[in-house]
Amino acid sequence: MALLEVRELSVVYRTPFGIVNALNDVTFNIDRGESLAVVGESGSGKSTLALAVSRLLPPNARYVSGSIMFDGINILRLSSSEIRRIRGGTGIFMVFQEPATSLNPVFKVKDQLMEAVRIRYEREGNTFDESKAITEIMSVLRDVRIPDPELIIERYPHQLSGGQIQRIMIAMGLLMRPKLYIADEPTSALDVTVQAQILKLLRDLKREYGISILFITHDIAVASIIGDSIMVLYAGQLMELGPTKSVIYEPRHPYTQALLSSIPKISKAEASCQQ
Repeated sequence: MALLEVRELSVVYRTPFGIVNALNDVTFNIDRGESLAVVGESGSGKSTLALAVSRLLPPNARYVSGSIMFDGINILRLSSSEIRRIRGGTGIFMVFQEPATSLNPVFKVKDQLMEAVRIRYEREGNTFDESKAITEIMSVLRDVRIPDPELIIERYPHQLSGGQIQRIMIAMGLLMRPKLYIADEPTSALDVTVQAQILKLLRDLKREYGISILFITHDIAVASIIGDSIMVLYAGQLMELGPTKSVIYEPRHPYTQALLSSIPKISKAEASCQQ
C-alpha cells in the first residue's frame, strides 16, 4: 500500500469573479520512502495540492470530488481534531515557502524545537524527558549540518540566516518524525549555493530516515534533483507523471517539453568565454 494515494482530486476557489478550478481530477501515489516533485508555473495548482493534502486549504476553497488516502485513512472524512493529530506531527509535516513565518519570533529556537519533541512524546504515549529531548535535538541539528548547535538553539529566529531557518524547520520535521514531509518551494527564497545545500540535505535525510517527500517547485531542474518521480501540473491539470529520468529525458507532453526547453543552456563557446 502506498503511503499517500490521491484519487481524482478536484478543488475550487470561490472568488468575487466566480469559481476558479484550481485542481481537476488529479491522481497520483507516493510510496513509503519515495520523493515526488511537483513542478509547474505560477498558478498551476502546486501549492493548492500541498495545502489540500495537508487539509490546510483557505476558507474560500472547497473539495469538489476525490479522495486523499494517507496511510490507509481518507483524511477528507476526518474531523478537525482528528486531522490535527495527523498534521504537524508524526503523520504529515509541512514546510512553507517562507520558513521564518513558521517560527514564533518571541521564543528561542530551543523552546520551539523542545515543543516539537514534547508533542511527539505525547502522541506516542511516552513521558517527556527534557534531558533526552535536548540530546535528540542536538543530534538532529548536527544531522541537518548546523554548526555549533549549542549556540544556535539559544538564538531567536531574527538572529538566523535564511539557510539556518530552513535547516531549523527541516530539523523540526525530523524531530516530529513524520511519515510524509511536504515542502512548498522551500528553496525559492534562498541563493543558489544554499539551495543546493538544502536539496542535498533533503536527499540525504530521505535516505537516512526513510521519510516520504512531496516537494513543490516551479523549477524543473530542481525537481530533477530532488524527485524520484516528477509530476507536471498546468492550470490544475496533471500533464505528465513518471520516473524522473523518463520525464526529463523522454518527455511525452508538449508542456513538459516546453518547460525543459526553457532551461538556459550554455554552449561550448559561451563556456570558454566565461572561463
